[in-house]
Amino acid sequence: MSLLERLNEDMKSAMKSKEKEKLSVIRMIKASLQNEAIKLGRELSEDEELTVLSREVKQRKDSLQEFENAGRSDLVEKIKTELTYVNEYLPKQLSEDELIKIIQQAIEEVGASSKADMGKVMAGVMPKVKGKADGSLVNKLVLQELS
Repeated sequence: MSLLERLNEDMKSAMKSKEKEKLSVIRMIKASLQNEAIKLGRELSEDEELTVLSREVKQRKDSLQEFENAGRSDLVEKIKTELTYVNEYLPKQLSEDELIKIIQQAIEEVGASSKADMGKVMAGVMPKVKGKADGSLVNKLVLQELS
Protein backbone atom coordinates (compact mmCIF):
# COMPACT_ATOMS: atom_id res chain seq x y z
CA MET A 1 0.00 0.00 0.00
CA SER A 2 1.45 3.36 -1.02
CA LEU A 3 1.77 6.22 1.43
CA LEU A 4 -1.06 8.20 -0.19
CA GLU A 5 -3.37 5.16 -0.07
CA ARG A 6 -2.50 4.66 3.60
CA LEU A 7 -3.13 8.35 4.32
CA ASN A 8 -6.52 8.14 2.58
CA GLU A 9 -7.51 5.08 4.62
CA ASP A 10 -6.36 6.69 7.87
CA MET A 11 -8.18 9.89 6.93
CA LYS A 12 -11.44 7.97 6.46
CA SER A 13 -11.07 6.21 9.81
CA ALA A 14 -10.16 9.49 11.55
CA MET A 15 -13.30 11.08 10.10
CA LYS A 16 -15.46 8.17 11.23
CA SER A 17 -14.01 8.20 14.75
CA LYS A 18 -14.11 12.02 14.88
CA GLU A 19 -10.41 12.41 15.66
CA LYS A 20 -10.06 16.04 14.62
CA GLU A 21 -6.36 16.47 15.42
CA LYS A 22 -5.33 13.30 13.61
CA LEU A 23 -7.47 14.25 10.63
CA SER A 24 -5.88 17.69 10.52
CA VAL A 25 -2.34 16.26 10.59
CA ILE A 26 -3.13 13.68 7.89
CA ARG A 27 -4.53 16.43 5.68
CA MET A 28 -1.38 18.54 6.22
CA ILE A 29 0.86 15.60 5.30
CA LYS A 30 -1.25 14.82 2.25
CA ALA A 31 -1.16 18.45 1.14
CA SER A 32 2.63 18.55 1.52
CA LEU A 33 3.00 15.39 -0.56
CA GLN A 34 0.65 16.68 -3.24
CA ASN A 35 2.39 20.07 -3.36
CA GLU A 36 5.75 18.35 -3.83
CA ALA A 37 4.31 16.17 -6.61
CA ILE A 38 2.90 19.27 -8.34
CA LYS A 39 6.22 21.07 -7.96
CA LEU A 40 8.08 18.14 -9.54
CA GLY A 41 5.36 17.55 -12.13
CA ARG A 42 5.20 13.80 -11.48
CA GLU A 43 4.36 11.14 -8.90
CA LEU A 44 6.72 11.01 -5.93
CA SER A 45 9.09 8.11 -5.40
CA GLU A 46 9.30 6.44 -2.00
CA ASP A 47 12.51 8.36 -1.29
CA GLU A 48 10.86 11.65 -2.13
CA GLU A 49 7.90 10.81 0.11
CA LEU A 50 10.36 10.12 2.94
CA THR A 51 12.01 13.47 2.29
CA VAL A 52 8.66 15.27 2.59
CA LEU A 53 7.79 13.37 5.80
CA SER A 54 11.21 14.15 7.26
CA ARG A 55 10.69 17.82 6.43
CA GLU A 56 7.32 17.74 8.23
CA VAL A 57 8.95 16.21 11.32
CA LYS A 58 11.78 18.74 11.25
CA GLN A 59 9.34 21.66 10.99
CA ARG A 60 7.40 20.38 13.97
CA LYS A 61 10.53 19.79 16.04
CA ASP A 62 11.71 23.33 15.27
CA SER A 63 8.28 24.68 16.26
CA LEU A 64 8.34 22.58 19.42
CA GLN A 65 11.70 24.08 20.41
CA GLU A 66 10.44 27.62 19.77
CA PHE A 67 7.23 27.08 21.73
CA GLU A 68 9.13 25.54 24.66
CA ASN A 69 11.49 28.52 24.72
CA ALA A 70 8.51 30.89 24.67
CA GLY A 71 6.76 28.99 27.48
CA ARG A 72 3.72 28.14 25.36
CA SER A 73 2.76 24.83 26.97
CA ASP A 74 -0.61 24.79 25.16
CA LEU A 75 1.12 24.77 21.77
CA VAL A 76 3.86 22.40 22.97
CA GLU A 77 1.27 19.70 23.66
CA LYS A 78 -0.41 20.26 20.28
CA ILE A 79 2.90 19.93 18.41
CA LYS A 80 3.89 16.82 20.39
CA THR A 81 0.60 15.20 19.40
CA GLU A 82 1.15 16.16 15.76
CA LEU A 83 4.65 14.67 15.91
CA THR A 84 3.33 11.32 17.11
CA TYR A 85 0.88 11.22 14.19
CA VAL A 86 3.53 12.16 11.61
CA ASN A 87 6.01 9.62 13.04
CA GLU A 88 3.47 6.84 12.37
CA TYR A 89 4.21 7.22 8.65
CA LEU A 90 8.00 7.21 8.93
CA PRO A 91 9.99 3.97 8.87
CA LYS A 92 11.27 2.60 12.17
CA GLN A 93 13.98 4.93 13.46
CA LEU A 94 17.52 3.60 13.84
CA SER A 95 19.02 3.34 17.30
CA GLU A 96 22.17 5.27 18.20
CA ASP A 97 24.21 2.03 18.10
CA GLU A 98 22.97 1.21 14.59
CA LEU A 99 23.77 4.76 13.47
CA ILE A 100 27.27 4.59 14.91
CA LYS A 101 27.94 1.36 12.98
CA ILE A 102 26.79 2.99 9.72
CA ILE A 103 28.90 6.09 10.47
CA GLN A 104 32.01 4.03 11.26
CA GLN A 105 31.53 2.08 8.04
CA ALA A 106 31.25 5.36 6.07
CA ILE A 107 34.38 6.73 7.79
CA GLU A 108 36.32 3.63 6.68
CA GLU A 109 34.92 3.83 3.13
CA VAL A 110 35.99 7.45 2.59
CA GLY A 111 39.17 7.19 4.65
CA ALA A 112 38.15 10.07 6.92
CA SER A 113 40.59 11.04 9.63
CA SER A 114 39.55 14.48 10.88
CA LYS A 115 36.64 16.89 11.13
CA ALA A 116 37.70 18.29 7.75
CA ASP A 117 36.34 15.08 6.18
CA MET A 118 32.92 15.53 7.77
CA GLY A 119 31.23 16.44 4.46
CA LYS A 120 32.44 13.23 2.82
CA VAL A 121 31.22 11.13 5.74
CA MET A 122 27.82 12.86 5.86
CA ALA A 123 27.43 12.36 2.09
CA GLY A 124 28.01 8.64 2.62
CA VAL A 125 25.77 8.29 5.65
CA MET A 126 22.68 10.38 4.85
CA PRO A 127 21.40 8.35 1.86
CA LYS A 128 21.61 5.18 3.97
CA VAL A 129 19.62 6.62 6.90
CA LYS A 130 17.15 8.79 4.97
CA GLY A 131 13.91 8.96 6.95
CA LYS A 132 15.27 6.55 9.55
CA ALA A 133 17.30 9.04 11.60
CA ASP A 134 17.27 12.71 12.48
CA GLY A 135 19.91 14.67 10.56
CA SER A 136 21.04 16.64 13.59
CA LEU A 137 21.63 13.41 15.54
CA VAL A 138 23.63 11.99 12.63
CA ASN A 139 25.65 15.21 12.48
CA LYS A 140 26.39 15.05 16.21
CA LEU A 141 27.43 11.39 16.05
CA VAL A 142 29.68 11.97 13.00
CA LEU A 143 31.42 14.80 14.84
CA GLN A 144 31.81 12.56 17.88
CA GLU A 145 33.30 9.73 15.81
CA LEU A 146 35.73 12.03 13.98
CA SER A 147 37.02 13.63 17.21
